[in-house]
Amino acid sequence: MVRESYGQFCPVAMAAEILCSRWTVLLVRELVSGSTRFNEIRRGLPRMSPALLSKRLRDLEEAGIVRRTASSGEPGLVQYHLTQAGLDLRPVIETIGFWGQRWVETEASLKNLDPDLLMWDMRRNLEPAPLPRRRSVIEFIYSDQPANRRTYWLVVQPEAEIDVCSVDPGFDVDLYVATDLRTMTMIWMGLTPLREALAARKLSLTGDRALAGSVEAWLGLSPFAAEKKRATA
Repeated sequence: MVRESYGQFCPVAMAAEILCSRWTVLLVRELVSGSTRFNEIRRGLPRMSPALLSKRLRDLEEAGIVRRTASSGEPGLVQYHLTQAGLDLRPVIETIGFWGQRWVETEASLKNLDPDLLMWDMRRNLEPAPLPRRRSVIEFIYSDQPANRRTYWLVVQPEAEIDVCSVDPGFDVDLYVATDLRTMTMIWMGLTPLREALAARKLSLTGDRALAGSVEAWLGLSPFAAEKKRATA
């Protein structure tokens, strides 16, 4: 990898030369979270340009952190997997995440609201086991967002990947979740309990009573949600 060197033999400096370029840690986060295809990784990094993503993936390959393989069943497509060196970064990414949850002040985090990223994160952390053994469609309506970013659908089917759609998939909706983006983000981050948002009428659930009653069991929260804030404004 070609970059400006710190000129130090310290392992921290050597690791920083590989990992501390812009977007690299977040790219590793996506790979640690299970994304393997280019477009999956892009959905977790919507503000990163495709050209820069391609470059960072090549850099990580050269560093021995990522390996590229042909996608099974999809000729011409590739997948990206962490090597053992990459897998060893999981506790590093988790430690950074827990530190950020604990010490970054809440309002600083909530300046970066993004419904596309929130829904993608909710999709990959959703727990399908409590849901019925049939297709379940959950529509999220963010009342404070512009029309093109107001409505999203989570489609959960047995033995299939969970889909998140920003265009109506055409299925009957089982449960409507109406709220604003800040409230849903705070729930996902563990900053506001879902029941508190319901009691304050900042979030409403309409539709299948069983789905509504089990929402706390299936709704995917941030893996860092259980960590309590220690930062003060």
